[in-house]
Amino acid sequence: MKTIKTMLFAFLQLFAEAGNVVNATGGYVNAYTGAVENFSGSNTLAPELKTFYDTSLLVNARAEMYYAQFAVTQPLPKGRGKTVEWRKWNTFARASKLQEGVIPTGQKFGMTTKTGSIDQYGTYTAITDQLEMHAYDDVILGATEEMGASAAETQEVLIRDALLTNTNVLYCDNITLATGAVASTPTSPATMEASATVMSLFTPDMVAKAVTIMKKNKVPTINGKYYCVIHPSVAYDLRKSKEWIDAHKYASVREIFNGEIGELHGMCFVEDTFAPVLGGGDYQNKAGTVTYATYCFGKDAFGIIDPEEGGLEMIVKGKEQAGGPLNQFSTVGYKFETNGATVLYTERVLRIMSCSSYSAVDEAN
Repeated sequence: MKTIKTMLFAFLQLFAEAGNVVNATGGYVNAYTGAVENFSGSNTLAPELKTFYDTSLLVNARAEMYYAQFAVTQPLPKGRGKTVEWRKWNTFARASKLQEGVIPTGQKFGMTTKTGSIDQYGTYTAITDQLEMHAYDDVILGATEEMGASAAETQEVLIRDALLTNTNVLYCDNITLATGAVASTPTSPATMEASATVMSLFTPDMVAKAVTIMKKNKVPTINGKYYCVIHPSVAYDLRKSKEWIDAHKYASVREIFNGEIGELHGMCFVEDTFAPVLGGGDYQNKAGTVTYATYCFGKDAFGIIDPEEGGLEMIVKGKEQAGGPLNQFSTVGYKFETNGATVLYTERVLRIMSCSSYSAVDEAN
């Protein structure tokens, strides 16, 4: 009998010890005595929460990034400065016919370089302890998701604006809307029409011209296709063509890029609300309304620097870290380093300028 009592006591003690490690909001609670032991600085849930919020930020950012998926990514190791150099060999001309016993003139062999430098970008928001404690929704998670969208928009605009400086430009024909005939060919935004009768439209014929230009410039394709990042207002006009093929109707099984909506004449289109809508100054059309820039890419057209330890980073600081003497607020933010984009081959980025049915109502972005 004594032996049974001893075993029962030991059994109960086993569960009693387990009560010492019950996790609670303020620390470890002993389920039998109610004694509370505070979490130590090295033993908190912060690492798991950080991983969760980091993942949430990156997922939301990547879901809204369209230009970066076509870039050549160049790593920049820590401690190697802020500038990266891309190098490419110069090409040779075709061989000429040899004359017997005559040494021909040789060709020079060289290298062309392109450089890009990184800058740092970032933002944050503060969330009060009252909002965090009493809101129905997870405000930290909500802020993280919105920060992801902000990060994507920032990176998209930086890449977009860097590509706008490229000098390889095609202006869409001014089309008589009633007949579909070409009225004239613009040579600048100021000569692009955007009236009720004549408009500089991105038509299937302009797509074919763009593909022809890229082929003549020997621009290599991306998996057999060229790619365009296009604004929804421009895509609206183009998708009305009977030749348009929606992405979900592709006959062949191949990689579908983020935001890809369809194909026409060997050019695939990725829709992006941050594609350039340009107004005022040098980009205003003849009617004084906005114009649109659609970027077409071949393989390895532009480069983005990926700095070691300088990529997109989510930063969440709890009340205890950032909230002042009374722990009154938490902060949620992000930062990253980037060069925006560096055009590596001028001929591999073709900017197509057009107007749209929405030129009179869209605002420059």
